[in-house]
Amino acid sequence: MSAALTQSAGPVFRPGLAALRLSGSAMLWLGVFLLGFVFMEPAPYELFMAVQMPLWFLLGLRISRRTAPLAALLLLFNIGGLMSLTVMDDLDVGPFYIMVSTFLGLTAIFYAAMIEARPERLRLIFKAWTMAAVATAILGILGYFHAFPGAAVFTRYDRAMGAFQDPNVFGPFLIAPALYLMHGLLTGRLIEAPWRILGLLIIAFGVFLSFSRAAWALFVFATVMMVLLLLIQKRSSAFRLKILTLSLIAAVMIVISLVIALQVPKVSALFAQRSHLEQSYDSGHLGRFERHTLGFMMSMERPLGIGPMVFSKIFPEDEHNIWLKSLTTYGWLGFVCYLSLMLWTLAFGFRCLLHDRPWQPYLMIAWIVLLGHAAIGDVIDIDHWRHMYLLFGILWGCRALEHNWTRHARENALAGFHG
Repeated sequence: MSAALTQSAGPVFRPGLAALRLSGSAMLWLGVFLLGFVFMEPAPYELFMAVQMPLWFLLGLRISRRTAPLAALLLLFNIGGLMSLTVMDDLDVGPFYIMVSTFLGLTAIFYAAMIEARPERLRLIFKAWTMAAVATAILGILGYFHAFPGAAVFTRYDRAMGAFQDPNVFGPFLIAPALYLMHGLLTGRLIEAPWRILGLLIIAFGVFLSFSRAAWALFVFATVMMVLLLLIQKRSSAFRLKILTLSLIAAVMIVISLVIALQVPKVSALFAQRSHLEQSYDSGHLGRFERHTLGFMMSMERPLGIGPMVFSKIFPEDEHNIWLKSLTTYGWLGFVCYLSLMLWTLAFGFRCLLHDRPWQPYLMIAWIVLLGHAAIGDVIDIDHWRHMYLLFGILWGCRALEHNWTRHARENALAGFHG
């Protein structure tokens, strides 16, 4: 009798457990939100994550076999960095640089484990990322137009950078949230469209005012890729018409906003300068591309690399190329690990790109943005971009979810067959 009453009573509400889950969600949201405010090192993001990650693992978060390859590759990548320290005459900031790299690698593993444990956290992560993008974009816009005393702190070289240290990081950081808003605009309810359009316009304007050619190219590439994938995925003619119509409306609104912005002489002058595909510091003597050639030739003779931040002491500037950066800072071991990680992540993401899964939109957005980052990595160092490790974590978390989904489907099919 009592057993029957217990069964019929349904799930038991546990206030303590509910409060713990709510606190955990708030911590995860805040951690991702702080990604938009990296104005110093260590940033508030690092300090908060240094507390949050051990706490989660103490409470039972585990690294599964599905995410173990991510952990192994990132560990070996940073071992390569430690080995590069042994060839430095003056360690200087080298140990701190590798310590930051190792910590950021741990964040990727943390995000992957969190997502595998509870797939619904993907939505929380993207909402926090979008809020951070809108907030930091607003700061960048206000700073660019000197909207209040001291607002120039959010700019650099007359370029918006929000709460970042570099416009070239600020711009690419905004791309994934822009895609998230676009996806919601194209596939979500029309009643929510005004808020998404407003957020998208703010982010797009922030990307524009960053005057980062890589961010501009990434924004266009990512937008076109997502629209094409949605057209391939959705077979309904009515839905395809909706996507094309809304895409056209969004594109027109963005173009109109940019045309209005270009009426400001300061904006139009800098746009004319930055819109050239090649700048003087790219092709001049010891410019970006010549440094790349010389750096790769030098790296062929240095299997352990030359150490963090040493390249700029030999040449006028840093590597500005993630593949060369991997060779010089993490040695041949680090290069092989980073290249393997990037190719492996893009490969399994491509295989799962159009699967009908609850997490498919998040995987698609992260995959497109990671592919774009791999491309702009040819001209920018991205090994310390915090959001890059979030992208790796999202995709490897989705890989684990896909593996579990396939395994459960196979087990259910076998059970049905035997039944």
